[in-house]
Amino acid sequence: MSSIQTVLAAMSGSREAFICLIHESEQMMYAMAKGFLKSDEDVADAIQETILKAYKGIIKLREPAYFRTWLIRILINECRQLIRKNGKVIPMKHIVERADPSNRIEAASQLELYDLLGGLDVEHKEVVILHYLEDFSVKDITQALGISESAVKSRLYRARAKLAILFKETEGEVKQQ
Repeated sequence: MSSIQTVLAAMSGSREAFICLIHESEQMMYAMAKGFLKSDEDVADAIQETILKAYKGIIKLREPAYFRTWLIRILINECRQLIRKNGKVIPMKHIVERADPSNRIEAASQLELYDLLGGLDVEHKEVVILHYLEDFSVKDITQALGISESAVKSRLYRARAKLAILFKETEGEVKQQ
């Protein structure tokens, strides 16, 4: 069964189809939520609420081909709500082991990038996670976040500039140790 057929089956009330869709998306949802939230408990809460809201609202999904984008949007909103509710900020951890300093930020490992994400605000963090960690195109991000293409590009530009500063600061601290 193709992905769109599975979404259509889930929209028609098939629990098995919905479960299949969630299983296909669980790693992506975890990585996305972990980029926003500090604790595994908060990540689990955000994912659980996302699954519940998606299950209740799948019949309202207008375009089955955009199920993944729709699910991500729900997850991002849940993460934002938890951040507001808890007033939590992701602490920036410093990586002791670094690659060659001449490497660009895009070449940083996912672990390093997750640590650097703590220095970004939510708006910039979400576009970086979607673009660099989840391989969303700019067009897909515009649909997921409901913002213009130029806003996505602008946020990516500002986020890269901020990450470059954070990367250089972290490099300086590692060399001092």
